[in-house]
Amino acid sequence: MKTIVVSGCSRGIGKELVKTLASLPNLFILGLSRNAEKLELLQRELKNSTATFLPFPMEITEKGERLRLHQYLIREGLQVDVLVNNAGFLAARPFEETTEEDFDQMFDVNIKSVFFLVQQLLPLMHRGAHILNISSMGGVQGSVKFPGLAAYSSSKGAVSILTEVLAEELKDRKISVNALALGAVQTEMLQEAFPDYTAPHSAQEMASWIANFILNDYVFFNGKILPVSSTTP
Repeated sequence: MKTIVVSGCSRGIGKELVKTLASLPNLFILGLSRNAEKLELLQRELKNSTATFLPFPMEITEKGERLRLHQYLIREGLQVDVLVNNAGFLAARPFEETTEEDFDQMFDVNIKSVFFLVQQLLPLMHRGAHILNISSMGGVQGSVKFPGLAAYSSSKGAVSILTEVLAEELKDRKISVNALALGAVQTEMLQEAFPDYTAPHSAQEMASWIANFILNDYVFFNGKILPVSSTTP
């Protein structure tokens, strides 16, 4: 049975990804989120699913919480086949109005937690494991940029560079690392930041695409930042 760890799965793409994976056989899905109530609701929704889903409430920005996850996996004798770093935080603010608190929260969730969650779980990853980081088109050099996203896009740009470096460091261990730079997807986070905007793709559509990537297509890539967007440039 393959073990897949997904962060940020209480809503949006993460939630839909878990639901998509739960319909498949021979998967154990460990869902991470700080929102315990929503995780419990998701578990009840998936109680008759083909795969096994276990909610794991935790704050991924906290060192002690990441250690608790590590200890749980060891105690249960589980290795990690796939880690999906999906958790993200977006505060859309004009550059001059972005506070240090805004900046810290976006970097803590979007890049620092990714760095240290990978570090914590790496000893439990075997040859052939895969790390997938969910980035953004806003963090891709040369893409269209939008006002109000200076801190967010910068944090996602850091995710892209981290992905490339990790792939190089882990290549001898045959652990692949890729990032998907997503375009606009209709999620709660996008709706909260840009209430008047409608994205071209739903969270469910994107989750279905990501599920196929982490189970099948990832074998063709390593150290790649893959744009997943229907808009140009």
